[in-house]
Amino acid sequence: MATRAVPVTLQQLPNALTVARLVLIPVFVVLMLTAEGGHSWPAGIVFGVAGVTDQIDGYLARRWRVESDFGRIFDPLADRLMIDAAVILLFVKDHMPWEGLVVVLGRDLLLLAGYKLASPQGYRLNVNLLGKAATWLLYTGIGLLIVTHRSTHWPYWIFVTGLVLAVAAGLVYAAAAWKGVRR
Repeated sequence: MATRAVPVTLQQLPNALTVARLVLIPVFVVLMLTAEGGHSWPAGIVFGVAGVTDQIDGYLARRWRVESDFGRIFDPLADRLMIDAAVILLFVKDHMPWEGLVVVLGRDLLLLAGYKLASPQGYRLNVNLLGKAATWLLYTGIGLLIVTHRSTHWPYWIFVTGLVLAVAAGLVYAAAAWKGVRR
């Protein structure tokens, strides 16, 4: 990938998108809490914007070669917080099975704990294609659950597919971290 000459003002755009995603989390939470009937197009749109900015900020950071420690930490944190908030609120609105809630939150807590243990030893988490696919499917499945009625079941299949890939990606990350730390 060729290095691009990027003006200094644009070099902060990927981090600004990550910060914007963090700011969208409370907006999303309010929209979900005030939604009637357990579904909300405004919350779904905010959630969708968060998902799209996740892809854009990472792409721009890599393309422009302006990756930063801030982005490496807060980009995945923003994703996890948005997805976790959505899963919790869908569960509260009786639109998410408890198994989905437990698996998503459990995976994220294990990844966080693993990162806290491995990062002081010099391990750097590198996102892989499996992790990206899982995140996209989770965003898509959860976004569709947010905008559909409780009786609509097909979005669960997209969510479950994303969840299976997310667990698989978590196992791949854990194995890589274990191998990297043991060296």
